[in-house]
Amino acid sequence: MAMTISARLTTACSKTPDRAAWLARLPGVVADLTRRWSLALSDPFDTAGASCAWVAPVMRSDGTHAVLKLGMPHFEGEHETQGLRFWNGDPMARLLEADEELGAMLLERCEPGPSLRGELESEQDVVVARLLTRLWRAPAAPHAFRPLSTMLQYWSEETEAASARWRDPGLVQEGLRLFRDLPLSPPRNVLLATDLHAGNVLRARREPWLAIDPKPFVGDPAYDATQHLLNCEARLRADPGGTIRRFADLTEVAADRLRQWTFARAAAEPRDDWTYDPLTDLARVLARA
Repeated sequence: MAMTISARLTTACSKTPDRAAWLARLPGVVADLTRRWSLALSDPFDTAGASCAWVAPVMRSDGTHAVLKLGMPHFEGEHETQGLRFWNGDPMARLLEADEELGAMLLERCEPGPSLRGELESEQDVVVARLLTRLWRAPAAPHAFRPLSTMLQYWSEETEAASARWRDPGLVQEGLRLFRDLPLSPPRNVLLATDLHAGNVLRARREPWLAIDPKPFVGDPAYDATQHLLNCEARLRADPGGTIRRFADLTEVAADRLRQWTFARAAAEPRDDWTYDPLTDLARVLARA
């Protein structure tokens, strides 16, 4: 079967030499893994939208369905395999096999598989909050997971490199300040998924909903609640205070801390286009709130 690779993944891999080399090796790696793990391969999922990984449904030799995922070299997703082992299916899709050197994972397939995005946002709030509060556990030392501050420093350097294109320098600087200061005073440190939103929650049989695609870092639980809120942008703009308070209550985090984290991300998170920049407009709404 010919390899299908999404345009978005091809574009993402063109940005650095190591990603371009990874993409060039991808067909051979997939062929090797299908032999090694005795898999029957089907066409990949979501070929239009995949931007950080190549993901396809497979059948194992015992007839069970699974998912083959190969992630491109990606700073945020570097410890996905370790995170999946840590959570061990509670409440995340299970890791069945892995080759960490290749960035390859064989995963439990969530069936029937529709994402939580098809549900009302009020229902999304409840489901995502329940998953997050189950995920928030502290890994025993020693462990491989990086602190959240490491990711925020990486983001800050990328944002600062684009300073000539900022539309509102004061707003961005305040966001960068919060990126520095908030990690200094977490109420507790737990393993975060950092990318849990309705699109990364799938309908399953083992449980009603399972999470996928973690990008693990250790830090403040309130940070982890921001990804869902930023994916509910219209509601967040219309009623920032009420939307944040509701989700803070559901996740049992401090509402003010969740508001600060959400503002910081909207104000200072890196983006491809600082000219067309709805996140800066959202940050202004949050600042007024």
